[in-house]
Amino acid sequence: MASTEDATAAKSASVWEKMAGVGAPAGPRRKAKALLPDPDPRDRHRPIISVDDHIVEPPDIFEGRLPDHLVDRAPRVIEDEHGNQFWEVGARTQATIGLAAVVGKPVEDWTVDAVRFDEIRKGCWEINSRVHDMDLNGIWASVCFPSALPGFAGRNFSKLPDKELGLALVRAWNQWHIEEWAGPYPDRIVPIQLPWLDDPVVGAEEIRRNAAAGFKAVSFSENPVGHRYPSLHSGHWDPFFQACEETGTVVCLHAGSSTWSPVLAADAPRAEHTTLFAVNSIVAAADWLWSGIPLRYPDLKIVLAEGGASWVPMMVERLDYVLDHSMKGDTGFWDSAELSPSEVFLRSFFFCMLDDPAGVALRHTIGVDHLMVESDYPHSDSTWPDTQPTVQRMLGTLPPDEADRIAYGNAAALFRHPLPPADF
Repeated sequence: MASTEDATAAKSASVWEKMAGVGAPAGPRRKAKALLPDPDPRDRHRPIISVDDHIVEPPDIFEGRLPDHLVDRAPRVIEDEHGNQFWEVGARTQATIGLAAVVGKPVEDWTVDAVRFDEIRKGCWEINSRVHDMDLNGIWASVCFPSALPGFAGRNFSKLPDKELGLALVRAWNQWHIEEWAGPYPDRIVPIQLPWLDDPVVGAEEIRRNAAAGFKAVSFSENPVGHRYPSLHSGHWDPFFQACEETGTVVCLHAGSSTWSPVLAADAPRAEHTTLFAVNSIVAAADWLWSGIPLRYPDLKIVLAEGGASWVPMMVERLDYVLDHSMKGDTGFWDSAELSPSEVFLRSFFFCMLDDPAGVALRHTIGVDHLMVESDYPHSDSTWPDTQPTVQRMLGTLPPDEADRIAYGNAAALFRHPLPPADF
């Protein structure tokens, strides 16, 4: 273990040094803004498994992981004349937006503009530094979603015109994640993969292959129609979900992974989008339920990330009401189902909370075993470095066994991940 970690640290340090001048133009470059010093380690009330954190992909992610004939077409980091860094993916460029990596920055330096690698905390993209930041925050283990480069569900790779390259990039990202991100610290990282969206049969093959490699979850889209793929109601995705059920691969749906927002006004502030993340989860839950996918695949586990949980009892009541009233005589496959839509909902779905005291208060209606917590590192919504006190405010008055289940036990069981040691 130690030699693997040392090699990872040496490699990332080399990449970090190189990033000071990747593609740099001649002449002066804007000065990077300073980060805050490390915060003091937070008091640990109980271990936490965060089921929603994020990665900022490092500049060397594809090195040595693509077929020789595709190496020249790999995404790469470039720099413009102002010192801004971007990913170049084919004919387009893509920035790391500042709000996706704000941890360790003064609030006045938060921005929606492009940021450089030397302007963000190293834990955003380097695993030894990430585990250090997890320790400061009292996080035992973490599910780390992809960042803007591939998109939440790998949509940016699946949508490339060059399908051979797109599939190769999905495989390379997954290889990097299992080897470089989860590999050095297998007890601290819950491996989550990108799916191949362009063909559900090929995607199913990837799920099975990745499950054999150690992946426990897949980052899928809350609504594939948002990416101009067939709907969940079409049956198109059944081979994919069958593979997920067979392998125990948890399907994680991050709010916003369909590119849809309930905000209607083009000039609405960004805060309005963030406020309505729960609406994304409500819409996704309804669509998945009425598609029948959780009914056809009863062992499939579906996680709604960053949507909170306090809305769940309302959904339960509405599902039952609709089935008994407006759906009478038009219930389709639910006519012969042994369970109602609300029962399937509470069986198959799991809910993630950043700071949701109302959801905790309603835990016995939702199901204590279906609630989990998240820190959302390194995004602007993150509770880092104060996830411990935040979770303690939510769970501190609960019976200890319930608090422990929500803080880490439910996630460990769902993702089949090791429990924290007694001394963590």
